[in-house]
Amino acid sequence: MTYLRRSWVSSANTTSCPFPLNNLPCGVFSTPDQRAHCGVAIGDHILDVTALEAAGILDFGGAFSAPTWNAFMASGAKIWAQLREQLTDMLAEGSAAQPQLAPFLVHQHAARLHMPFTVAEFTDFYAGRHHATNVGAMFRGPEHALPANWLHMPIGYNGRASSVVVSGTKVRRPWGQVKAPDESQPRFAPSARFDFELEVGAVVGSPSERPLTVEEADAHIFGYVLLNDWSARDIQAWEYQPLGPFKSKSTATTIGPWIVMKAALEPFRCAPPKRDVALLAHLQDPAPLSYDIELTAMLAPAGKRASQITSTNYRELYYTAAQQLAHHSSSGCPMRVGDLIGSGTISGATEESRGSLLELSWGGQAPITLHTGEQRGFLHDGDTVTLNGAARAESYTIGFGDCAGSLLPALKKPFKEI
Repeated sequence: MTYLRRSWVSSANTTSCPFPLNNLPCGVFSTPDQRAHCGVAIGDHILDVTALEAAGILDFGGAFSAPTWNAFMASGAKIWAQLREQLTDMLAEGSAAQPQLAPFLVHQHAARLHMPFTVAEFTDFYAGRHHATNVGAMFRGPEHALPANWLHMPIGYNGRASSVVVSGTKVRRPWGQVKAPDESQPRFAPSARFDFELEVGAVVGSPSERPLTVEEADAHIFGYVLLNDWSARDIQAWEYQPLGPFKSKSTATTIGPWIVMKAALEPFRCAPPKRDVALLAHLQDPAPLSYDIELTAMLAPAGKRASQITSTNYRELYYTAAQQLAHHSSSGCPMRVGDLIGSGTISGATEESRGSLLELSWGGQAPITLHTGEQRGFLHDGDTVTLNGAARAESYTIGFGDCAGSLLPALKKPFKEI
């Protein structure tokens, strides 16, 4: 669908609106006088899907009775398509359902957004070649930037579902074991090199108990969210050999409040970057499975205006989400409804398209300058990082909403006194 679908919700009918009828992203919201419900964004409003089902206007077997999209996701791809079709018809300009649906609209300004789904497991990949090359050059030197296996399979690690939080949640600077190159012994201290990572997360909607082909894996993905995998680079540098990130990545992972369903992104399919090495058969691309999604990151010091510090695109990922999921399942690893697959940092080829401060400041050696005149090698206490994403057609935009988090100072004492 390459043209704007017009809605009787007039705010959804502009080229720049992130939530037109073509989008209908899935979220969970509450108001001061109402508990959390499932809803979809349309224009500057949210359509209360939970209330529509309770009123008998929609019938999905009680899938929306709990404030999470997991039960609906578990119903399968045919039901996903059915909901989109019904809502699209009822919200379309000229629909006879307007008087029936209008009372179920809530203005977004009056709503508080919550986690849109319950995260079963979280896996973070390292699928951006430019990012992997930059980081590898800093950690191991340019001649050993990419590990020998990197061009043959998507590299990842199992993260912590318990530390995934929704946009707007404050993040506290962590303590950890760090060691500077000129120090003989490590020390336990607050991270001084705390960072963000500009990522997109794939949300698994269909479970599996066996290895999936890339094509099957793509069909198992319900939708996508913006994702910031906060990273303590000094803790990471000391701990990552030989098993990779651990504490350095477990402080928090922030996701956006809206799941953009895969169906909304179909017009923006594109091919991933050209392969230097032919992939093994089980990882090869059966079709263009990447997306043209513009991504930005803004940084605002406490109480001050934000500066855009990077701009990149999802299509820069060397491995698509479907390839990541297929690789994950290839050992027979069961995948669950609500599994979250992080893309890894998405960086472009240019300096201004790097997706982390580690890269933007080249390990702190070349701090970036904000609009305020302040410089940043890594994040300062009080800084707010906001990610945004948009797939743009000529007449409409598919937006993801903001994915934001602010950094609180480290605790003065990390352990509770006994």
